[in-house]
Amino acid sequence: MPENTPTETPRSAWFLVPMQALVAPLLAMPRAAKRALALLVDSSLCVLTIWLAYCFRLNEWTVLTGVQWLPVFVSLCMALPIFIVMGMYRAIFRYANMAAFIAVLKAIAIYGVAFMTIFTALSVPGVPRTVGILQPFLLLIAIGLSRLGIRYWLGDTYQRILHQNTLAKVLIYGAGNSGRQLAGALTNSAELNVVGYLDDDPRLKGGIMGGLPIYDPSDLPVLAEALGVHNVLLALPSASRQRRNEILERIRKARVNVRTLPDLTALAQGRVAVSDIRELEIEDLLGREAVAPRQELLDKAMRKKVVMVTGAGGSIGGELCRQILRNAPSTLILIDQNEFSLYNIHAELLKLAELYQQESLQIVPILCSVRDHDRMEHIMQSWRPQTLYHAAAYKHVPLVEHNAVEGIKNNVMGTLVTARAANKCGVLNFVLISTDKAVRPTNVMGASKRLAEMVLQALAAEPAVDRVRTNFCMVRFGNVLGSSGSVVPLFRQQIKDGGPVTLTHPKITRYFMTISEASQLVIQAGAMAEGGDVFLLDMGEPVRIADLARKMVELSGLTVRDEDNPEGDIELSVTGLRPGEKLYEELLIGDNPETTEHPRIMKAREDFLFWPELSKKLSLLNAALDRNDMVAARATLAELVSGYSSTGEVSDLAFTGAETVPAA
Repeated sequence: MPENTPTETPRSAWFLVPMQALVAPLLAMPRAAKRALALLVDSSLCVLTIWLAYCFRLNEWTVLTGVQWLPVFVSLCMALPIFIVMGMYRAIFRYANMAAFIAVLKAIAIYGVAFMTIFTALSVPGVPRTVGILQPFLLLIAIGLSRLGIRYWLGDTYQRILHQNTLAKVLIYGAGNSGRQLAGALTNSAELNVVGYLDDDPRLKGGIMGGLPIYDPSDLPVLAEALGVHNVLLALPSASRQRRNEILERIRKARVNVRTLPDLTALAQGRVAVSDIRELEIEDLLGREAVAPRQELLDKAMRKKVVMVTGAGGSIGGELCRQILRNAPSTLILIDQNEFSLYNIHAELLKLAELYQQESLQIVPILCSVRDHDRMEHIMQSWRPQTLYHAAAYKHVPLVEHNAVEGIKNNVMGTLVTARAANKCGVLNFVLISTDKAVRPTNVMGASKRLAEMVLQALAAEPAVDRVRTNFCMVRFGNVLGSSGSVVPLFRQQIKDGGPVTLTHPKITRYFMTISEASQLVIQAGAMAEGGDVFLLDMGEPVRIADLARKMVELSGLTVRDEDNPEGDIELSVTGLRPGEKLYEELLIGDNPETTEHPRIMKAREDFLFWPELSKKLSLLNAALDRNDMVAARATLAELVSGYSSTGEVSDLAFTGAETVPAA
């Protein structure tokens, strides 16, 4: 059966939907009509209890005839005026409390005394005396139960309806199995009230499923205003990224906040819950479909091996560790100089190892700076890693520009120290995490990463001397979504704060990739290395950051404030390019990319200096850094790195003093 055929109703909604549909018109009736209905019900109860009294007295089901109808007439003439006078119809039944039930008891007591006086004490020929006794008691029970029933039925349902009216109203995009599961999970939600579905299937439009209407997505702008809907939940876990992009593009002008569900696995296992709903991830808007990783390359790099990750507590290093752990290494060594970050990733990986039932896996957290040669060499001698991923780096462009000495020491000298230790200790594979900012760099961070690449290229070109040769390579890619310092979480927080969303330039573009895909490609690229390779990841098309900001604002249910819409919600503010920032990023210095066996990984042949010459220049650079001479250090950096210029102002705060402190 097609997924979108509306044949199921969420179980939890089987009774609630029809009950609310019946109660709502009753609650909407005028007060006078409600009192008239209550009088009619009580009149019916008077007739019913007279008949029951006869049946109990005669011990058989009977039909009233002749004089037997007299108690009915008397009961109606006596009971209703007494009930009215005693205020039984002034109370709101759905809020009936003990005082209301005492009023019922008093009214029926007065009625009972009068009714028993006529038909029991005085007696009427043809009417058994016991009818005068039985009927008031039966009427008390009947009216008491009716009031309790109405309080429970109307009161609880009224509170539910009232509660739902105060909840955020949502539409579910997708009337298939996933949408129905989500509607069921939200039936008793304390936050959201589902008012319908959106679905492209023409067979479903205009239909009803589980008491909820199915609308045409093209009507969303009108529906959002008419129904008071401010949220749309995407229940399309199996849709391709291209399909999701098309849907998001269609609904982004409707001024609704778009949220989504987890992956298909959770839905397939029937584990949909309100807590699973999450903010729309920006990877839903960017790039192309991720290519499934090639398992043989992942296994080659790490299965049953000792693997080391430097910078393990960072965003890239941490994701590398998660991907490595899933592929069953024998030992995973975590290197980081930040105690808190190392503690967090270690605790997370221990839980993942337990989840994947990898009891034999050793996860080793080691506090260490990659610039400490003796310590790094000692660690590698002790644990003998076979594969090393070097992710330890300072990468935030403006921050490194203002702390250039530390940036160069960590990114260049740290790489050199780690590579030499790996070479000496027989590490088989060494993979450097590089960046697109290393291509014709305009900032210290990019230049330092390019120089780190050159260090590995030079070492890879050195002849091996009576030892296992370390296979050095580097993987260069652009911005990673979700990494620390990423523009996406910054924009999201700025939107939550009411703006403005800050752009450094209206035309600035960047390449983006998800952190999981980048990590998988890094591992696969490393497995293909032959020595000195510079790998480039296919990042798709570059994204204009202003367009990204606009999409994020509109998919949050808000509008951009600009010249065309001065009454908009969020302003896009241009602050100007930061020190060392480029308008456009590149992945390749030359024009000679080579394909590899993987469709998303290319290889470049970049120029470099051989080790004898490079080592002399590195000594000069290191000496300048040790004496905090940024003028000389930048001059050496410019001499070594193609495209980098040292003619601009020095921004290192320790070198220049207070006059260059960046604005907050």
